[in-house]
This record gives sequence, C-alpha cells and structure tokens, in this order.
Amino acid sequence: MLTVASDIEVLARFGRALADPIRCRILLTLREAPAYPANLADALGVSRTRLSNHLACLRDCGLVVTVPEGRRTRYELADERLVHALDDLRTAVVAVETDRTCVDAETKGCC
Repeated sequence: MLTVASDIEVLARFGRALADPIRCRILLTLREAPAYPANLADALGVSRTRLSNHLACLRDCGLVVTVPEGRRTRYELADERLVHALDDLRTAVVAVETDRTCVDAETKGCC
C-alpha cells in the first residue's frame, strides 16, 4: 500500500541513501543516464551482489525505479527533479574543513 510520506520521512530517506559513497556514486551515474545493473557494477568497480543491495536500498528510499526491457531491467532516477536536487546538493557545500566533524559524529553516527 502506498502512503504519502511526511517531509521529515522524505528527508530522512534521502539522507540514508546519501550516507553511503557507493549509493552516491550510483545516483550520480544515473543522473547522467539510465543504466543496467551489470554496466553500473562495472563502471563503479563493485560486485553485482553489492550493487544489487545498494540498488534495493535506493528503490526502498524511492529514489530509483526499475524499467523492464525484455529480459533485462534498467534503472533510472525515480523523478527528473532528483537531477536538480543532486546538482543543488553537490554545489551547496563548496568547502569542507577536513579536520572537523560534527560534534555528534561519534554518538549519532553522522558526518
């Protein structure tokens, strides 16, 4: 059953998806064009099993969708607006001090 997520739930899902560098790389790759899992695994240098787990997470977060094409399945961003959102997020933080983390990093697992 589909339900409408609250703003907080949507942002939390997006944050979970972006919390892993491989998922970020997948999203940035799909930002350029739809792709098949085998091609994504090769392009990102990860195993197909590992990629499959990350794609499942991105599907569950509502960020990517599958498009059946005969015997193959293509992945693409769930909404064209995600291209703009990813671009905005990439350019919003232009400088990061590498010797600092947020004060809650160890207790809350952030940063």
